[in-house]
Amino acid sequence: MADQAPEPMLTVDELAARAGVTVRTVRFYSTRGLLPPPVIGPRRVGHYGPEHLSRLALIEELQHQGMTLSAIERYLEALPDDLSAHDLAIHRAMVASWAPDAAREVSREELEKRAGRSLSDTDVRRLTAMNVLAAAGDGFRVDVGLLRLGVALLDVPIAHETILAARRVLMEHTRSAAHELTALFRDEVWGPFTEGESDPERVESMKALSAHMQPMVVQALVTAFQRSLREELRAAFASEPEADGGPDGPDGPPAPLPRG
Repeated sequence: MADQAPEPMLTVDELAARAGVTVRTVRFYSTRGLLPPPVIGPRRVGHYGPEHLSRLALIEELQHQGMTLSAIERYLEALPDDLSAHDLAIHRAMVASWAPDAAREVSREELEKRAGRSLSDTDVRRLTAMNVLAAAGDGFRVDVGLLRLGVALLDVPIAHETILAARRVLMEHTRSAAHELTALFRDEVWGPFTEGESDPERVESMKALSAHMQPMVVQALVTAFQRSLREELRAAFASEPEADGGPDGPDGPPAPLPRG
């Protein structure tokens, strides 16, 4: 299989449009050291990659959670230097996991700017079927947290029905896990605590614990799912019959599975 083409580099105007912020905001974050410097290309024009976009989305999410710039600086400094755009997206998902849904009403033009591409009517119908967006007046109500994932899925060479079936599987099992974990917390932690506790301040602090637990639970679920998926893929493809062309098939050994 041929290597995937690298994602196109973005100018500062394109980066700002994709992230839904102003150019001034991008430059301000850069001067604070929150964004790494761009790659300087011909004519001294700075170009930004997917890591810049993911880091910018993470910064915006941290601000949405009420963190100060100083706190955001400390948070980013604690992250490894070699995090990929995918790793940063996972961090953002964990930060956003206890926030309200980030849905906004946008025009078709703004939707395409955020998507980073033009969208056909078929693309819009597929994104609507994935619950990424919905019609709202003359524009759309879009889940900005899901938009990048939805747009990426538009180009995946898998039948749309298969993507929707996979979504149903994920929704069914994650809801079941959430239900069981909530029941476990209620029965094993919250119930025994409240039975013998009369201090209102301690009761309120225990209520706040549930919000603090959510990002930890999400991280645990992501890690467990990555490991389980890796094991399942290895088991599934190890049992496939060997193709012609030797023990590794016509194209050589299979590509390594992504690290969890």
